[in-house]
Amino acid sequence: MELYVIRHAWAADRDDPRWPDDAQRPLTDAGCERFARMMAKLAKGGFQPEAVATSPLARCRQTADIVAATVSGRPRVSVVDALEPGSDLQALLTWTAEHAGDCAAVAWVGHAPDVSFLTAELIGERGAAIRFAKGTVAAIDFPGLPRRADGELRWLVTAKVLGV
Repeated sequence: MELYVIRHAWAADRDDPRWPDDAQRPLTDAGCERFARMMAKLAKGGFQPEAVATSPLARCRQTADIVAATVSGRPRVSVVDALEPGSDLQALLTWTAEHAGDCAAVAWVGHAPDVSFLTAELIGERGAAIRFAKGTVAAIDFPGLPRRADGELRWLVTAKVLGV
């Protein structure tokens, strides 16, 4: 299985008084547009998750919706509490096995620094410093279902690297 770990795209500022509840803080219009351009480029290169799991926070849900709208097949998007800040890797692995185990490619959309920790744990490099800028996507390949320390990091890309 190919697992894509994605940090949410560019959101409104954390201190913005319009969003006193951080869970409701949305992506900016520019962030939506930039991430959509990034997804379009990745989709042309074979990025095709069949299922997308997302944190319930607004900015992740919006990011996941952009992923689903951009790739062919319009993958289902599922809100998974295990992707909230402080992510629960074991719960994510269980969710993936139970709800997306028949998929060739799955995406998880979450928050920093969790996406860095999840990626490091999945490739067996628990202490690795893997930087996820906003909108970053990492592709991790597994011989079967995702398991701790069983993945191979195939690539990690930012919008800047793609020129968007």
